[in-house]
Formats: sequence, structure tokens, C-alpha cells
Amino acid sequence: MKAIVFDRFGGPEVLHEADIEIPQPGPGQVRVRVKAAGLNALDGKIRSGKLEAVYPTTFPAVPGREFAGVVDALGEGVTDVQVSDEVLGWSDTGSYAEYALATIVAPKPAALDWQHAAALPVAGETAERVLNLLGVAAGETVLMHGASGGVGTLAVQLATARGARVIGTAGPGNQDYLASLGATATVYGEGLVERVLALAPDGVDAVFDLAGKGALEDSITLRGGTDRIVTIADFRAQQLGITFATGPQEVSADRLAVLAQDAATGKVVTTVTAYPLDQAATAQQVSDAGHVRGKLVLAVG
Repeated sequence: MKAIVFDRFGGPEVLHEADIEIPQPGPGQVRVRVKAAGLNALDGKIRSGKLEAVYPTTFPAVPGREFAGVVDALGEGVTDVQVSDEVLGWSDTGSYAEYALATIVAPKPAALDWQHAAALPVAGETAERVLNLLGVAAGETVLMHGASGGVGTLAVQLATARGARVIGTAGPGNQDYLASLGATATVYGEGLVERVLALAPDGVDAVFDLAGKGALEDSITLRGGTDRIVTIADFRAQQLGITFATGPQEVSADRLAVLAQDAATGKVVTTVTAYPLDQAATAQQVSDAGHVRGKLVLAVG
């Protein structure tokens, strides 16, 4: 099968197309013919070697943690999924490939296309997990740094669905986009504390940093301490006494199924920009640079 692999750590240029063996499902696994693969900022950090201590890499490695596709083989003991089922989920073997193995999948609604389906597993799980970690509730104000990306797009909507108010930061070109999702938008950078206080004179109840671009000090100022601040992107968190939310301990097919249905009916909006599989390096370069609106995906099949 065709797959994108990397044989050493480095920039996006280390990614290249290769022909590798089609994986065989083990007990409890399904094999999926991948139609679309989600691309995450984490993929680039793993590729660079920055997260080797957290996510050990065996070369050659296939990037990617999420996909949408069609089940084409079942491992021993699998009874809740059938061959030819259309699914989305988390890959056990990397998703930048024509085939991937998975243990946890959810049904893809017919009304949800492949690329939008592939945008949901990681971003949806991350957004919901961090909002729960922050304890976001109705009537509260949440500040989200870098809210226009894949996780932010869903986090804004999930927080407002809880009855919270979201103040979201993004670049000038994404202000209207954030407003369309239900956030009160403002730009990041110098003067952020003053801009946020002008929008929320009583301060903010929680902070979700999705950008990792030096906003933690301003967050501490706005919160009057480190309580209820979580980052998924700034590796200075520990030295500042702030919670860094690492990957999930477990993921839920049931929760993903609900999110997929909400996306299919328009209750939750997703925004995607697609690249062909053989342009994965270009897509990761765009991701590494930041300022992405919504989610980047790879069109595979």
C-alpha cells in the first residue's frame, strides 16, 4: 500500500511516500481502507523529535492519529463492526496511508463526508476533555488562545453549547470566522490583557491555550493565578505551574458517534482544507506555521 513515512526526525521534508506492507488486524482490531486522514499539530511535533520522550517513535513511522474510511477486514473477536461499514476513529498504526488498523471506531453518518468525518476524532476528544478538565459551566467566561484551528473550532461550539461565553483569540483574518462560531473574537499579541478586560471587565473564569505562543503569562494575569488554566501547546507550562493536557487515557466511540451525528445535522460546524496524500509534507508545513482555519486533512482514497 502507499503510505507517507519518515525514517528520521526533522522538518516536513523528511516525509516521503513509500510502498509498505498492508497491515493485518489483530484481536479486537479492524482494518480500514482510509478515505481521509486528519492532520494535527501533534503530528509535526512527533515528526520533529520534540516529543520523543512522550511518544516514542519506531522508524519507519507512519504519521497520523485519525481517519475516516471503510472497514475491509476484521480481527478476532470483533462483533460490533462489519466489513463495508463506513467509520471514523483513531488509528493504531498511523493514518497517512491507504490502510490503517484501529481498535476504536464509530459509525460515519451518511450525510457526513469523508473529509469532515476525519476532522472529528482527535479535535472533538481534545476539546471535550479540556473543557471537562477546566470545569466549564453555564454562565462562565472562557478565554481560548488560538481558537480558530481544528480543536478550537469545536471547543468554541462545545463551550457555548454548555452556556458559557467564549472570548477567542486569532489573527486578523480569522476574526469573522470565530464570530460565526459563537465566540467574541479578538486578536492575540501585545495588549491582550487590556483587550480581554475591555470585553470581560470582571475577568475570565477559565483559560484554554491552544496556540502555545507565549500567552500563558497574560493568562495568569487575567486569572490572578494559575488555577483553571490549561494548555495543549505550550511546553513551558510546568515551569509556570500550569496544567499541560497530554493525550487521552482512553477514547469513547459513543461520544464520537454523537459528535459525528451533530456534525452531520449541522448542529456542530466543521471546516476543512484538504490536501492529496502525496502532499502531506506541504500540509504539515502549513500546520507547523500555525494560523490554520479549522482542520487540515489528507484526501487518501
